[in-house]
Amino acid sequence: MESHKKQSEDGILIGNQIDKNQLANPISRRLVKQFDKALFTALDAVRPSSIHEIGCGEGRLARQLSHRYPVEILASDFSSTLIQENQQNCPPLVTFKCISVYEINQLEDNRDTIICCEVLEHLETPEVALQAMARLGARAYIFSVPHEPIWRGLNILRLSYLKDLGNTPGHLNHWSYNRFIVLLRTCGFTVEKSYNPFPWIMVRASLTK
Repeated sequence: MESHKKQSEDGILIGNQIDKNQLANPISRRLVKQFDKALFTALDAVRPSSIHEIGCGEGRLARQLSHRYPVEILASDFSSTLIQENQQNCPPLVTFKCISVYEINQLEDNRDTIICCEVLEHLETPEVALQAMARLGARAYIFSVPHEPIWRGLNILRLSYLKDLGNTPGHLNHWSYNRFIVLLRTCGFTVEKSYNPFPWIMVRASLTK
């Protein structure tokens, strides 16, 4: 799939700034591999009977999930451009849907396990998005966001985005681990386990009872 670096839709950057399937830097490839391993470890722990990946972007994770878990997978994103491209190369058991996280509803979009990776940092109102996900009533949730200020520090070390002090384009929110946990608790989630593949925060959570 083509790179969507710096492409925008409705004034919002879409997809990843870097194509994670074609990383030239061996360190970057290793970090992404560790991220994927942590995600699979979290999913193996909950044994999902169905999955909804919210904010699927170019569909990299959805395709990996389809090879590993023989369950129904819904993959959604607000970008019609990305969803149309995903639908042209759609793996079995995966349905791609164009919908904003703010518009998801319990009747149509709930699945056993909800995945939301590298999405919340892009949202103007992440609290509203988390509350919408909580209303789905899923059995398990997996969230990931960049671990700040480590993320921006690494960007500065590799001389990237220096004018923005290392902030990746499109990142509106910046959380340390403790601040992210407080955010999740405020929005109705209980963190069951932290994985945190460097330099991300990743947690498995459930709804607070």
